[in-house]
Amino acid sequence: MTRKCLVTGATGFVGRELCPALVAAGADVVAVSRTANPSAVGQMLAVDLAEQPLPEQALEDVATVIHLAGVAHQKADASLYTRLNLDATLALARSAQAAGVRHFIFVSSVKAMGPASDDHARSEADVTPTDDAYGHSKWRAEEGLRDLAREGDMAVTILRPALVYGAQPKGNLALLDRGISMGLPRPPEAGGRSMIGLPDLAVLLVKLVFHPPQGCHTWIVCDGQRYSSRTVYDALRARRGLGLARSWLPAWMWRSAASVLGVRDKLFGSEYYDNGALVAALGWAPTVSLAEVLGERD
Repeated sequence: MTRKCLVTGATGFVGRELCPALVAAGADVVAVSRTANPSAVGQMLAVDLAEQPLPEQALEDVATVIHLAGVAHQKADASLYTRLNLDATLALARSAQAAGVRHFIFVSSVKAMGPASDDHARSEADVTPTDDAYGHSKWRAEEGLRDLAREGDMAVTILRPALVYGAQPKGNLALLDRGISMGLPRPPEAGGRSMIGLPDLAVLLVKLVFHPPQGCHTWIVCDGQRYSSRTVYDALRARRGLGLARSWLPAWMWRSAASVLGVRDKLFGSEYYDNGALVAALGWAPTVSLAEVLGERD
C-alpha cells in the first residue's frame, strides 16, 4: 500500500534516517527542509516554516504529515521557540486538516512534561510545569494539537521521545565523547536517564504511517533501559575501541565540577520514562541499545 507522506525537518538528525526508511517501505515522500538538500530522499521543498507557511499544493494527496522541524538543544531566543515549535506547528496542522490529511504526527519531546520530581519512571500523565522555553513551546504545541483534534476528524499522534541516540553522537553525547578523547576519567555510577535509538524511532514512525491509529494519542518513546553517565561513558569508549577506564576522580569532585559547569543534573540527575502505553497500544518494541548503535559507525 502506497502512502504519500510529508516530512518536515527532513534533512535533520531524525529526518535523514526516516525518509529513506519510508521510501524503502513503499511511501511517497515530500521532504521539507529550510534548504533544498539534493541528497534528501523524495520530492524536496525548501521552506523555512519559522518565516513562511507551507505552500498549499505541497499537501495535495498527502495522507500523513510527520512534523520533525523545530528548535532544540540550543540557547535560542524564546521568541524563536514560540515561532517555530509552537506557531509553525499549529499553522501546519491547520493547513493539513484543511487539505484533508488523515494523520498528523508531531514529534514533541519528554521535555514537554517538565522536570522530574523524583527518580521513578514517568508515564504520559505524570507532568510538571515546564521550566525552559524549549519544553514550554513543545507543551503548548501539544495542547494546541489536542484542541485541533477535537475540532475535526484528522487523527493526531503526539510522540515524546527521550534523548535520541544515533551512530554519531550528538548534543550532550558528543560533549561527553569529546571529553573522553581528552582523557576524562570514568564517572561514578549515579543518576541516569531513558533514551531511544534513532533506528527504533524511525521504525516506529514508519509503522504509524502504514498503521495509523484513530483519534488523538500522546505517547512517550524510549527503549525501556536506564542509562547512567557511567554506562554512556563506557559505551562511548567501546566505540573508540577502548577498554574500561579508571575511576580515579572522587565522586564529590565530580559533583563539585559538574555544579560549577552547570551540568550536574545532566550527569547525576534521574530522568526515567515508561514506554508501556505505546508498546501496549501499537505492539511496537525497541530492538537496539546504545552500545549496539554506537558500534555501527564506519
